[in-house]
Amino acid sequence: MRVDSERNGVTYRRAGVDVEGADAWLARMRPLIRTTRRPEILSDQGQFAGLFRLASSGVRDPVLVASTDGVGTKLKVAQLANAHEAIGVDVVAMNTNDVLVYGAQPLFFLDYLAVGSLQPTLMSSLLRGVVRGCRLSGCALLGGETAEMPGVYRRGEYDVAGFCVGVVEHSKLIDGSQVKADDAIIGLASSGVHANGFSLVRKVLTSSQLKRYSRQLLTPTRIYVKPVLRALAHIPIHAMAHITGGGIARRLPSLVSSRRGLHARLVPGSWRVPPIFHVIQRAGQLTAKEMHATFNMGVGMALVCAAQDAPRLRRLMRASGVTAWQIGTIERS
Repeated sequence: MRVDSERNGVTYRRAGVDVEGADAWLARMRPLIRTTRRPEILSDQGQFAGLFRLASSGVRDPVLVASTDGVGTKLKVAQLANAHEAIGVDVVAMNTNDVLVYGAQPLFFLDYLAVGSLQPTLMSSLLRGVVRGCRLSGCALLGGETAEMPGVYRRGEYDVAGFCVGVVEHSKLIDGSQVKADDAIIGLASSGVHANGFSLVRKVLTSSQLKRYSRQLLTPTRIYVKPVLRALAHIPIHAMAHITGGGIARRLPSLVSSRRGLHARLVPGSWRVPPIFHVIQRAGQLTAKEMHATFNMGVGMALVCAAQDAPRLRRLMRASGVTAWQIGTIERS
């Protein structure tokens, strides 16, 4: 029996939500998603949740570390340039790097994508970036959600967020309690602006400048997981900070937040600042203080280790393809 809505031609698809199309797109993407699979993943029986067997991770006294984050208004630059794969890497990086600061190995990642209507080309590009980010992090893409929301997002607009869970042995948890005076602060090079401060970027750069510098602005956030975890196998790291919102000036103090009587002293000029930051500063006539309080300024992650370990840590980072500098020291207040 047909109901009135069917007789009048009203369907969910005509309302703007193409469930069948979304299912068909996801079916095409499954082989790509499976490339991130880890041995701990169990079959999910086709339901709306992923299964992960923690006992298989080999951690005897596990501490789970969880993070959720998005990429902010960097999305607007991606939409302006019609380049979206880097955004997929960004959303993984923002989460897995946050999990890493506790010394945790990211286990699995879930993504949430909201669009106005089904856009297979755009969505496929994003998903390729997510998969690339998961491979770089060594974590599985365990699941996700694609929500069609007509009336909330216009065609070409979307939002994306991610969720990550990692694990670390309780005895190896990095909580900053081992930081001491005279420790060295090692800065790991960023790949550029990463995914913070784009509201200011969009304020000071014109549309033509955003397009002109889109390649530099859309360079994906560097994922530090594998290089740092390799280094941890050889050198004790006392604290880490992912340089995100608030810039280097506001994130660096977190290295000593659990240790009263100590402060982190930064040495200006001890690392290389990528040219894109000079472009932003000149365009907005921004002060150095504002730049350091907003952007990473070329340092995407900061590590604290004993002074005698600093040269070796830098060598290990370089061997993994990440430039590292000693950018400061821990001092008594």
